[in-house]
Amino acid sequence: MSDLGRLVADRYRLVQRVGRGGMGTVWRAEDEVLGRPVAVKKLHVPPHLDDDEARTLHERTRREARSAARITHPNVIVVHDVVDDEGLPCIVMEYVPSVTLGELLRREGALAPGEAARIGCGMAAALRAAHDAGVLHRDVKPANVLLGNGGRVVLTDFGIAVQSGTPSLTRTGELVGSIPYLAPERLRSQDTGPGPACDLWSLGATLYEAVEGRPPFRRDTAIETAYATVVDAHDPPRSAGELAPVIEGLLVKDPGRRMAAHEAERLLGRAAGTPPDAGAPADPAAPAPRTSPGAGPGAAPEPPTRPHPAGEPTTARKGRRGRRTLWWCLAAVAAAGCAVGGVLLWPAGGSGAAAGRPPGTTDGPKRPRPSPPPLPAGYHLAKEGTGVSLPVRDGWTRRSVSGDEAAYVDPTKLVGLRINIAPFAGTDPLRHWRDTEEAQTRRDNPGYERVRMDPTTFRGRPAGYWEFTFPGRARTYRAAELAFSGADHTRYVVYLSAPDAEWNRYRPVFDHAVNGIRLPS
Repeated sequence: MSDLGRLVADRYRLVQRVGRGGMGTVWRAEDEVLGRPVAVKKLHVPPHLDDDEARTLHERTRREARSAARITHPNVIVVHDVVDDEGLPCIVMEYVPSVTLGELLRREGALAPGEAARIGCGMAAALRAAHDAGVLHRDVKPANVLLGNGGRVVLTDFGIAVQSGTPSLTRTGELVGSIPYLAPERLRSQDTGPGPACDLWSLGATLYEAVEGRPPFRRDTAIETAYATVVDAHDPPRSAGELAPVIEGLLVKDPGRRMAAHEAERLLGRAAGTPPDAGAPADPAAPAPRTSPGAGPGAAPEPPTRPHPAGEPTTARKGRRGRRTLWWCLAAVAAAGCAVGGVLLWPAGGSGAAAGRPPGTTDGPKRPRPSPPPLPAGYHLAKEGTGVSLPVRDGWTRRSVSGDEAAYVDPTKLVGLRINIAPFAGTDPLRHWRDTEEAQTRRDNPGYERVRMDPTTFRGRPAGYWEFTFPGRARTYRAAELAFSGADHTRYVVYLSAPDAEWNRYRPVFDHAVNGIRLPS
């Protein structure tokens, strides 16, 4: 019997079916108490499920409602109620007359960069609000983005979302989400649960599809798509325009170096022509804030964007060895239907592809340390004391800051690259940064804003990454800082600062310095 015209919970009259997915059907309905249109999502329970699996689906539906209800934001769907209908939970939400981004892309093809940026800005704002509320979406994709009348962008379908502090509803090794938009760490890690960076990868994959007309790692099968996501480099976007740096920042395979939600929102807003929320900057070139022993006074700084540490294997260095070992692991993904259910693809801990070793192989003799890449055009190798050298742009001037620190300044005197070779106060740079952030950095630099401060790795060793902004006298600056130890336990810090408005132009200086640094053997 058709549900059309049926009354749910003695209140919601089903008027029109507007969508159907793997977990439920969405109806446009009439709230007969308040006389307003609503959307009602009814759960599907396949007949072959046992009682435990059915209970899990019921709980997922209730969690979807609770997750979305925790978030108050114009770019997140509003949940009104959860009701029971014939023994099944139904979610009652605001009704948004709309098409999905997925439908729009299928109908009209790739979008102009400005429109994609506008949509992406709304998505990033929704994710920022969700993450601030302790909710991870876990299924960000074009089909879950509503494009409403008047230009509203709404993130919906929190059906597999998780909240901080709640138990998982997935079995060990089970994979949830849609393969073309899943972050590589979701495909290879079993010990580490999903984090906010996973949603940001999915945003990047969605933006890539919005401007290129296809997901970044689309292959003929789900198995090949999953493998490519973990191992291969994506083709650089050709039609992204100003979105390219954002997409590249979101599709960084290492979640510790991936662009954060609020940074993506800021850059997407700029690309879409939306004025930033930040107030007017102060005045002419300010010296770098005194943030740590690695960042002393000098050229005006800018927040560190995620570095690309040297030693992270690229597709060209991986070769084909070990690929057959991987296929059997990926086969279960195809059986999962690219939706809910599946298996783990890689062991946790970054072994496998992330460590430059084919998945499924065992530890053997130690490999020689990977050589740094060749110098990029327009760079020279600057040699410092104790056998350290790093790539620096031609035409930049060296300045000695102290006995253990050197700075290189560009011709405008607004951009500075530094290297510090002195030990930190303690062995953990993150702890040092956190301990001094309030007591020193924020106090001495009014207007300082942390972008991110995360643990990461550099050439297989623990490292810390810090990115922040602060106002100068005439402009806002951004700074990036990577701290790590060499084989002899010497502590190194590489730091770049530049005007925030020029960050995308100067970020490669930081990346090349980090990728190409030569340390003592």
